[in-house]
Amino acid sequence: MEPTIFRFIFRHSKKEQIFLLVLTGLSFPFLYYSLDLPKTIINKAIAGKNLPQDIFGYQLDQIPYLMLLSGLFLGLVCINGGFKYYINVYRGQLGERMLRRLRYDLYARVLRFPLPHFRRVSQGEVIPMITAEVEPLGGFIGDAISLPAFQGGTLLTILVFMFVQDPILGTAAIALYPVQAYLIPRLQRRVNALGKERVRTVRKLSDRIGESISGVQEIHANDSSRFALANFTTMLGEIYTIRFEIYRRKFFIKFLNNFIAQLTPFFFYSIGGVLVIKGDLTFGALVAILAAYKDLSAPWKELLTYYQRKEDSRIKYDQVVEQFDPAGSLTEAQQLDEPETPISLDGPVALRNVGLTDDEGEVLLEGVSIEIGQGEHVAITGPGGGGKDLLATVIARLVLPTSGSVTINGVDIAPLPESVTGRRIGYVGPGAFVFSSTIRDNILMGARHLPFGEGDPSVFPDSPEQRADAEASGNSLDPISANWIDYQSIGADENGLKDRIAELLKVVGLEDEVYAIGLRGSLRAESEEEIANRILGARVRLRARLEELGLAGLVEPFDAEKFNTNASVAENLLFGTPVGDDFALDHLASDPYVRSVLDKVGLTEDFVHIGRDVAATMVELFKDLPPDHEFFAQYSFISADDLPEFQTLLQRADRVGLDGMEAEDKTRFLELPFKLIPARHRLGMISEELQVRILEARKVFREELPAEQQTALEFFSVDRFNLAASVQDNILFGKIAYGQADAGNQVGKVLAEVVESEGLRAIVIEVGLDAEAGIAGSRLTAAQRQKVAIARILLRRPDVIVLNEAIAVLDSGLQAPILSRICAEAEGRTVIFVAHRARLAQTFTRILVMSGGRVIEDGTFDSLNQEGTMFRGLLDEE
Repeated sequence: MEPTIFRFIFRHSKKEQIFLLVLTGLSFPFLYYSLDLPKTIINKAIAGKNLPQDIFGYQLDQIPYLMLLSGLFLGLVCINGGFKYYINVYRGQLGERMLRRLRYDLYARVLRFPLPHFRRVSQGEVIPMITAEVEPLGGFIGDAISLPAFQGGTLLTILVFMFVQDPILGTAAIALYPVQAYLIPRLQRRVNALGKERVRTVRKLSDRIGESISGVQEIHANDSSRFALANFTTMLGEIYTIRFEIYRRKFFIKFLNNFIAQLTPFFFYSIGGVLVIKGDLTFGALVAILAAYKDLSAPWKELLTYYQRKEDSRIKYDQVVEQFDPAGSLTEAQQLDEPETPISLDGPVALRNVGLTDDEGEVLLEGVSIEIGQGEHVAITGPGGGGKDLLATVIARLVLPTSGSVTINGVDIAPLPESVTGRRIGYVGPGAFVFSSTIRDNILMGARHLPFGEGDPSVFPDSPEQRADAEASGNSLDPISANWIDYQSIGADENGLKDRIAELLKVVGLEDEVYAIGLRGSLRAESEEEIANRILGARVRLRARLEELGLAGLVEPFDAEKFNTNASVAENLLFGTPVGDDFALDHLASDPYVRSVLDKVGLTEDFVHIGRDVAATMVELFKDLPPDHEFFAQYSFISADDLPEFQTLLQRADRVGLDGMEAEDKTRFLELPFKLIPARHRLGMISEELQVRILEARKVFREELPAEQQTALEFFSVDRFNLAASVQDNILFGKIAYGQADAGNQVGKVLAEVVESEGLRAIVIEVGLDAEAGIAGSRLTAAQRQKVAIARILLRRPDVIVLNEAIAVLDSGLQAPILSRICAEAEGRTVIFVAHRARLAQTFTRILVMSGGRVIEDGTFDSLNQEGTMFRGLLDEE
């Protein structure tokens, strides 16, 4: 990165800055004449001197002459305003482009950081620097050259005008500027130092917040909330002290500026008045000078403000450079370049005297020299801290060795671009990361390296205007809407991609889990109608199969004319699945249309009374139970946190009666009946008579639903696919009966049988692959995230596969079978497996044992499984 912010500005926007300077210079003559014209208007047109005036051969009397000069003054005002408008807009655009460039550069540098650097810097520090801390730099960069030139030129123009009118008043106008120029920077230096300290402290605060969020489970588990709050209070106190000191000094500077600014008019009124009285200065000239001085304060204040902004921006930029230029980072060429000729890593892996030390000089790897043949499957094991995991990262070129070299197929991998190492070497660590996207996208990430073909110009990021702005900002010009999948590395075409992913799901043991996710997922609106029809066919087949097995009573089907006792009151009323938030369960009681339907059929007051009775029952039932009692799970519409609120509402209802309660309180009672499931909760409050009235409300609801809300609900229909419901719900088209022994498992087995017989399993898996993985894969288990990561690298068929304790989080009974399938999938390619348990190395043809950062044993399982070897000791410890 450029060492100073002005070097950064000149390097990337020199032409634009010069253009702004030229434009600024052109505006000054117009400014001068706009200052001089009022004097002419007062002394000649209004005073009536030397009239009539000869203008281009026309004789103008006093009033026409006054109108002409006034119109000329208005024209100059418009021209000056036009210059300011264009310059400000151009500066704003330039600043935003440069800010965009800076953020892009910083993000690109984060991607090039050496991995050990992330142990010294956290997300809480990096994220604010790229987002919030550099935000002011965008505005400053646009103003960096043109603003001081414009405001300084304006100031100089006004001063020249003043000196032309009267040198004495001109001198009075600038008499105190040297005082300000001397004092303000010196006072500002301490403010700048405090600002730098504030930025660092706020960054630490962000880090602490991020750390607390990541470790909130540990805070709860160890009852350390009070300590965390006390620690946080200390940091807030530091920030408060710094900011208060900044305010004191900043406003003293402002007070000093204002005081000095008010002294100058004193000179004008006193000295100028004397000159006018003596006849040495015209009244019009004095008025013009006073008007000019009024305009003089604005550019001077702007220049002082600019100085403060410059210092603040310099501090921010210096700190950014300090944080984003760590030693050992990849070069831009290593990050983005493509080799001129293909480089194959399909050959032996050779380490020659490899050493690795940390920042404190501690030796982590020492003199490691090994060679692994092409296609050889090698296991590395050893005690914790022995260096096996670090060796794996060195082989994968994720960490560069301090000494020695690593070559693959005779090529030194250290200087290679990631277009080679990131494609030809596959690495999975013990804690794989899954991104906030679909499961499919996370797997395909392993084969998305370059765009193939052109982008779609109708897609926002790839429109011609956006691409032009991206180019001007130095951003990536790779079209995001292009096809990014490298089918050649996958070894399959577009039609074979689904089959390839399906194979990998079986290899990593993720097929059944994705299938289960798919059952709970929904088809996309753009899905083919043929798929929906096949699922409807499975619905009929499931009902027939349940009847064949005598299990029809385990599922209560939806019927437009019947109340489903295994569904909630809300589901019975809506008889459909909400789309969006309009008819979401949490807002149903307060929805105007739902309330109007309840009022029309006379259910509102009944529901309020039922809600009151439910609340009373729940409070009575739960008041002496711990929050983790099973009843809270069974009656899920009442949580332990809600009990105190409902207890208060019940006391209020007893005191003033339901009719006397506020509408908001009655709504809280009204919410509860919607959550009741008669067959599950068995409170006896939804009688058969009430069920009939709810069915009446269902009919009214559907018939009178406003046109604008028709799309907010997908109604249940026996012969129509419900896009808002899950695949499983569409096939069931009903509710599994509560209270029936093992009903869920029995229905699930029949459902799986029907899905398989109808040829829908592959479709359900496709739905599962399109499910969102959640933030950082939070919707998946740790084992599922690990399986996704393994499938991700296998997809692109790398020459060398490095599994660094990659199966440690999997169930112990699944580890060996999955490892065996991975090795079979990688037949003919080099596999380096770091084993968290020595016995997992049994099937490998070669085993390396590491301890103390060195390879101390090398052989087969049988040769190392001897008395006295470290390997035998590791086996005995398991």
